[in-house]
Amino acid sequence: MLRNPNQFLLLWRTNNGGRWFCTERGSSWRPPTRKWNRSPSPSYNGSKELSTLYHKLTALGKSNGSVVPVLNDWNLNLRKPLTRSDIVDFVDELRKYKQFNIALQLLEWMEMRGMHLSYSDHAKRIDLLWKTGGVVAAEKYFTEIPRPAKNKATYGALLNCFCNEKMKEKATELLEQMKRRNFASSYHAYNSLMTLHMKLGEAEKVPALEEEMKKKNIPLNLFTYNLLMSSYASLKDTEGVERVLNEVERASAVRPDWTLYCNVASVYVGAGLFEKADLVLKKIERRKMLCDRKAFHFLLTLYASMGNAVEVNRIWESLKSSFPKTPNMSYLTMLQTLSRLNDLDGLKKCFDEWEKVRESNDIRLVNAVITAYLKHDMIGEATSLLERALQNGFKPSFSTYVLFVEFYVKNRSMDLALKSMEIAITPNLKENEMRMYFDKVLMFLKYFEDEKDVDGAEEFCNILKKANCLNQEVYNFLLRIYMAAGRAEPQMRQRMKLDAIEISSETEKMLEFVCPD
Repeated sequence: MLRNPNQFLLLWRTNNGGRWFCTERGSSWRPPTRKWNRSPSPSYNGSKELSTLYHKLTALGKSNGSVVPVLNDWNLNLRKPLTRSDIVDFVDELRKYKQFNIALQLLEWMEMRGMHLSYSDHAKRIDLLWKTGGVVAAEKYFTEIPRPAKNKATYGALLNCFCNEKMKEKATELLEQMKRRNFASSYHAYNSLMTLHMKLGEAEKVPALEEEMKKKNIPLNLFTYNLLMSSYASLKDTEGVERVLNEVERASAVRPDWTLYCNVASVYVGAGLFEKADLVLKKIERRKMLCDRKAFHFLLTLYASMGNAVEVNRIWESLKSSFPKTPNMSYLTMLQTLSRLNDLDGLKKCFDEWEKVRESNDIRLVNAVITAYLKHDMIGEATSLLERALQNGFKPSFSTYVLFVEFYVKNRSMDLALKSMEIAITPNLKENEMRMYFDKVLMFLKYFEDEKDVDGAEEFCNILKKANCLNQEVYNFLLRIYMAAGRAEPQMRQRMKLDAIEISSETEKMLEFVCPD
């Protein structure tokens, strides 16, 4: 019986959130791609020119640039025109590395140039439109494609969008259409449905879908098995997870990989069955499944969850010796692992090693060490590290200062917390960062409300105003603080108007108290 299955389960990310378990796929459905050996630096059958063009395209992702001038320049100045096959290869590679906007632009460029779009291309475009523009854009495109293109692939792509967005009614309606057209006879549709149930917290419905697949002789793929494991883990059914593993190992049509064994190990770790977890992880090495850095990263995380420092250090040395370079992400994973083990000496040694070999100033690694220091109340060391990073040209992120904010709040040093928050909130603050950490803003406002501190709240709101972070929720808090302190502010209604704040019925009631006519 699992004690707490969610405590240790590894997370893998989709475009719209996290799910239990690691996997190489970003969603339960993926359009078919050309089967050729891929790498972060593809050679495209030895063509240096195509490889150069690919890297030019990937660089556009950093600047949100357009592919049109790059491709037009290629066709104008180079030896041979791009073929449909070249573009499709680029699209598949860019999707693999989550360069969704550039991949979508390539498909649009193909259409603009009059190149034929296959059914698979249409399906990929639906998937990319969902990931870049939302489900409405994907659905609109689906309705506009020619009737012959509305086949199993494109229906499956749209179903996957609905399921990932937890749109149960639309998913059910579309599935009925697929069944009438005999488009629901593959694991793609069932994987999407399993994903939907997991996202809705209906793990108990997943095994029934597996039984339905078997009755209809629909083969299960590795992703199906991973979803089944996820459902059994959520149901605290360790034996169910083991049954799935045994079935996979017996199935001739499915080739287990390291993700499957890491998932099983994570369940054992969550149940406190460390010996079983270790045996499963050893299978990964024995079967030579450590084919990429991600596999090493998951092993580091799992061994740290077991408190096994010896295995952590062994895997780390194995990782470094298995690849020509050790990138920032690997060092970041190791730093986080050592922090979990409370090995501050090892952490400092690892960070010093990275500083000597680093190819770029990655603030995430600095943040990882600061996090470890603050966890042990080593504020002096954390502050010194940040100062040194600034001197060396690092650019702290909003989350860097939030680490200090949380530390000072925990220690009731609100003046210092407010100063850190003021540094963090700048006019250059990204909107998504503000949304991510808005709970910290509310934390301060709640503190001012408890203290009935109008002056402190106003000072804080001035900081928020400079960063364009004032909204109705902040103003409602401010009004409650005035009410708690029994103070009035005659200009409050005018201030809200100038800041384009919508006045709800709740807000109006508070304004009548704080800003009487």
